[in-house]
Amino acid sequence: MKVEIWSDIGCPWCYIGRRRFEKALAQFPHGGQVEVIWRSFQLDPNAPAEYPGSVNDMLVETRGYDRRDVESMQVQITALAAQEGLEFHMDRVRPANTLDAHRLLHLAARHGLQGQLKERLQKAYFTEGLLVSDHETLLQLAVETGLDAGEVQQVLQSDAFKAEVQADVSQAQMLGIHGVPFFVLAGKYGISGAQKTELFISALDRVWAETQPLVTLTGDERDADVCGDEGCAV
Repeated sequence: MKVEIWSDIGCPWCYIGRRRFEKALAQFPHGGQVEVIWRSFQLDPNAPAEYPGSVNDMLVETRGYDRRDVESMQVQITALAAQEGLEFHMDRVRPANTLDAHRLLHLAARHGLQGQLKERLQKAYFTEGLLVSDHETLLQLAVETGLDAGEVQQVLQSDAFKAEVQADVSQAQMLGIHGVPFFVLAGKYGISGAQKTELFISALDRVWAETQPLVTLTGDERDADVCGDEGCAV
């Protein structure tokens, strides 16, 4: 079963939602048969490479939020992240354009390392306060994940995988996805937001049951009492 997850690196709910989904997947009996694909989504595709201020400054200045409300929200998000085993330092976060990071995620997918790089980027952003638009930083993180330095540099010095990022964004628009995280199970079941682990477990069970072929629990059907196109066995 395939699970596609649209998310952005600078989205705190995407990281929290990821952990909740992973906990559900760990409890799912068929977890080893679930393929997770990370799809690109940019909350602000026009963001500068580096915003000259804190994430709180950005929310106040570009979104018009009240600073006290923003500070309260960050405290709540940090506490919720901690419940999922995540260490958020919102005061260290450096808002940035995430296009190049998403391009590297498509490179990582070719090498079976997409999930690992996504995790490294999210930790770098929310825990370590690293600038995920900086090419040297991206190179370091990608190499830590297992990607080849030369190949990473070639991607960063070109427009490679930009079309793939845009294709993900376009697909999200076609599906009516306007916020992230958004989970698509088996290509037809959608879950919006960082839902509770229990909901993810229920959804995995239901979708698996509805999409998998029936399993025959008996032996040779010639030994069973059945009706077929030649009549009924007696």
